[in-house]
Amino acid sequence: MVALSDILDAKRIIPELPASTKKQVLQDLAKRAAKEAGISTQEIFDALLERERLGCTGVGHGIAIPHGTIKDLTRIYGFFARLEKPVDFDAADDQPVDLIFVLLAPENASADHLKTLTKLLRIFRDEAACKKLRELESPEGLLQVFTGNVSSVAA
Repeated sequence: MVALSDILDAKRIIPELPASTKKQVLQDLAKRAAKEAGISTQEIFDALLERERLGCTGVGHGIAIPHGTIKDLTRIYGFFARLEKPVDFDAADDQPVDLIFVLLAPENASADHLKTLTKLLRIFRDEAACKKLRELESPEGLLQVFTGNVSSVAA
């Protein structure tokens, strides 16, 4: 089982991402992910777009979890961003999104991919965790929300 601390670290957290559209958000995060994962920006962007075509990854309450599988990845990667201004993400509840977690997995890691998505959904369903994700400024503090130390984090 993959722990969130194995796929996310402070350098993959962006406390204030400037973007005004869903496409801009996905492009920017694909570019950042490409540097970390050693995969082309276009390949990551295409994987995220392909998943969006299957159904929007906006899960409601201002949260989206764009995700995709990429053949040449060797491990699962996570990237978290809080947007400077919420953007329309075509979420089911029609609410704009300000919290984004991009999850990228190798094609052969579908079980770990799904388990990680489930963990993320649990965190995002927790009102206290979401409050912290919207208040904290440092990547290190935001990381603690995902690694289970949310109660020890000062705003």
